[in-house]
Amino acid sequence: MTHVFHPTDFSPASDVAFAHALKLALVSVGALTVFHYAHRDEAEQEQHEFPAVRDTLTQWGLLPPDSPRTAVGATLGIHVRKVAIGGDDPIDAISSYIDRHPADLIVLATHQRSGVARWLYREVAAPLARRLQVPALFVPPDVDGFVDIKTGTVRLRRIVVPVDRHPNPGTVIDALPGFIASLSAGPVSVDLVHVGTAATMPHLRLPEEGGNITWTTRVAEGPVLEEILRSAAVPPADLVVMSTEGRRGFLDALRGSTTEQVVRTAGCPVLAIPAAAVEAAPV
Repeated sequence: MTHVFHPTDFSPASDVAFAHALKLALVSVGALTVFHYAHRDEAEQEQHEFPAVRDTLTQWGLLPPDSPRTAVGATLGIHVRKVAIGGDDPIDAISSYIDRHPADLIVLATHQRSGVARWLYREVAAPLARRLQVPALFVPPDVDGFVDIKTGTVRLRRIVVPVDRHPNPGTVIDALPGFIASLSAGPVSVDLVHVGTAATMPHLRLPEEGGNITWTTRVAEGPVLEEILRSAAVPPADLVVMSTEGRRGFLDALRGSTTEQVVRTAGCPVLAIPAAAVEAAPV
């Protein structure tokens, strides 16, 4: 990952997503764009402040207090850009920006109907993800996620990966060790779950044993969404990773796909990766 893109609405849910975006930019020694959208007639009225990058890094023990702005790049090697854009449609605004500044990963909070997030209230997260062929980490409301917002430490102990013959899960499985290693996480249990029967279970080529990763496979029978959510709930998963494919984006082209439903209902962050994007540039 060289460019992590984080749309924010300044809500508490976006604060947690911001912590994940900042951590992932740090471990990849890349760039982070923090993007805020406001309706055209509200752009000049917005008084909210962007997440305080230097204050967060100081709280995490990575920068001394009162460090200059240049310290983020000079000391930690990452480039941070804060962008505020007004317009008539948030999806068009974000898509247009990413067209000009390609991202390797989008990190965003999912909408919450009871929150103050006006453009996330309009359910921007999933339509945006369907439209762009970019991996995305969705952070649901009311969860801490796997990055501690106060300390920046990673708590990644269990990952659930639903697998099926289509889309091919192989590229995601191959990419996971690098993702886990970049976060210095471990030991980590990766549970590969197939909802179906032994006959429909895809052939999986697992990485060689070693390091801090334990691989397990399981076949579950029942409604697909319920079984995926059950697997992520007991014992609690820190992350669900799904390989997706669709003609219009990395959440399947049809609204209401399994991946999109998992994103909306899971009790932990969900990393959705389009198969084509993984083949081109593994996360």
